[in-house]
Amino acid sequence: MVDFAQTEPQPLKKRRLGAGPTRKVILDAARTRFAKDGFSRSTIRGIAGDAGVDASLVMQYFGSKDELFTAVMDSSGPSTMSRIAEAFDGPAEGLGERVTRAFLEVWDGDPHISEPLLALLRAAIGTQQATVQLRELIQKRVIDDLGARLRDDPDMTTRIELACSMLVGVVVGLRLVEIDALVRQEREALVAYVAPSIQAVLVRH
Repeated sequence: MVDFAQTEPQPLKKRRLGAGPTRKVILDAARTRFAKDGFSRSTIRGIAGDAGVDASLVMQYFGSKDELFTAVMDSSGPSTMSRIAEAFDGPAEGLGERVTRAFLEVWDGDPHISEPLLALLRAAIGTQQATVQLRELIQKRVIDDLGARLRDDPDMTTRIELACSMLVGVVVGLRLVEIDALVRQEREALVAYVAPSIQAVLVRH
């Protein structure tokens, strides 16, 4: 006969999912945690707890926090950055406006997309690996997508990188530092302020 009064409570079981679903659950939990706490303050244990799995399982799938962070960025980054490359389609007139708007829509739009990017930006301020990832994500992804047309205009690569640097500065001021002059602007008003400078960099007169 079982003495229920003496029976110790059993710990909650971790969720059991298939390999595909488990990986997605971990990535979703990591995306939210990185966006909330940044890279340095996020832990494998905390992410595992959010996902309802053992920390060892996170390590089994991703190996390290760095690799998990890379996986989070890869799950949204390439297709996201292609939106900026697509802004180069069309006439030279209005290029700065299209690129500025696309950049701000990526970094200040859908939280599912923008928050991991902002987590990467926060991490890049003090983490070498995140700095490399951010550089590759912004520069190489965009430039790779534009590869064919850049063969006839090598200087365009430099101008794209300069424009991206300027726009990253705007995002830092808007989303991280929260400079009032930027925060109080509607997106289209901000585009109107910034686009002429981006146009001047991207289009040779």
